[in-house]
Amino acid sequence: MNKWMIATAIGAALTLGMAVTPVTAQHGHDHGHEEHDHGHKGHDHGHKGHDHGHKGHDDGHEGHSHAKKMGSTKVKALCPVMGEPIDFSVSVATDDGPVFMCCPGCNKKYEANPSKYATKVAAQRKALSGLAKVQVKCPVSGEPTDPDVVVEVGGKKVSLCCMGCAGKYKKNPGSFKIGLANSYTYQTKCPVMGTDIDPAVSTKLANGQSIYLCCKKCEKKLFQNPDKYAKALASQGYEFEASDLKPGK
Repeated sequence: MNKWMIATAIGAALTLGMAVTPVTAQHGHDHGHEEHDHGHKGHDHGHKGHDHGHKGHDDGHEGHSHAKKMGSTKVKALCPVMGEPIDFSVSVATDDGPVFMCCPGCNKKYEANPSKYATKVAAQRKALSGLAKVQVKCPVSGEPTDPDVVVEVGGKKVSLCCMGCAGKYKKNPGSFKIGLANSYTYQTKCPVMGTDIDPAVSTKLANGQSIYLCCKKCEKKLFQNPDKYAKALASQGYEFEASDLKPGK
């Protein structure tokens, strides 16, 4: 009797052990699955980190383009060095006229190897060919033009500063080809009044650049409200900070 009871107890214990084992194994498997999920979440977290880095890249790109956001939407020409929209206030004078850049740093790169950018310069000039411009400098002396002193050579009217320069130009216009090519501005409107500029009226900034106006009265207004008029200049493709609009000595 005792032997039978012992055998029965052992059999029950074995049966119980077999029933418990799958539960324990299942529990371990679930725990492992949770750990796997946790690892997957960790992977997602890393993926988010990757997205964050991508946003950081976008931010950097926006920062690079921000300087051009204010510019004129009419100006489609691009800097031959960087391929960014040009800033008319940044240029290099050449025998064929100015080459416009997006920033001062590009001037040095262009001057170091002009031939490298010849194709892109040609594309820039083509893009600007239909844009209004005003002759503001005498091709002979480099002085402001006098609207009453105009000569016509080869069907083209050219303004000069005085009758003496007019005589020199008519005698040998080819000698002043470079001067004429660099005598124009694309800043055709007064930033204060929004009217046509007077080529003979300009103000020199502390940085050496010139701003053209419709009359001398606008000079004082320009410097009194530089934030407002920097935006007006930007609408014509001339990028100035308000701090740039300070009178020269």
